[in-house]
Amino acid sequence: MTKRVAIFASGGGSNMRALVADMTAAADHPAQPAVVLSNNADAGCIAWAKGQGIATVVVDHRPYGGDRAAFEAAMMQGLAPHAPDIICLAGFMRKLTAGFTDAWAGRMINIHPSLLPKYKGLHTHARALEAGDAHHGCTVHEVTAALDDGPILGQAQIDVAPGDTAATLAARVLVLEHRLYPAVLRRFAAGDRTPINLQG
Repeated sequence: MTKRVAIFASGGGSNMRALVADMTAAADHPAQPAVVLSNNADAGCIAWAKGQGIATVVVDHRPYGGDRAAFEAAMMQGLAPHAPDIICLAGFMRKLTAGFTDAWAGRMINIHPSLLPKYKGLHTHARALEAGDAHHGCTVHEVTAALDDGPILGQAQIDVAPGDTAATLAARVLVLEHRLYPAVLRRFAAGDRTPINLQG
């Protein structure tokens, strides 16, 4: 049975677009896009998804202040009519509580711009350069309550070039993200959690 996928994004959603493009390119894909959810009504991901005829849900986090449980309850309510089987985090800039991640354990994945377990959190490209790393990349992992943690489902790696800046490294890694995330989702939706490793 085809899995229904909810994609969470907060910005332009380039990884969301890569996921949707892969899911809709072939009739035999084990997943289909069901809904795009954002915490930002003005996010490019929402406008793009509407243009593609994909259902959208906006849950602005700001009215909830620091009450993350109430914000997440509103997200769950918004998701319910779309009955997703899998959640893909694609640049969703809100940290989720254990209450939400536990409810979706084994059914929610995320892409992170580093070779985890290195550089959890933000500013990953600058941190890789500051550390003098020879290699950098991105990781897709199952989501747990711990930040950028959970079983690794795939990684893509490039060599750090002598002239790389945080910006050039970010751009090069983003190209890899658009290859890795769809490849992992395709296998994940089919029940295969064997890690994928790609080279840039």
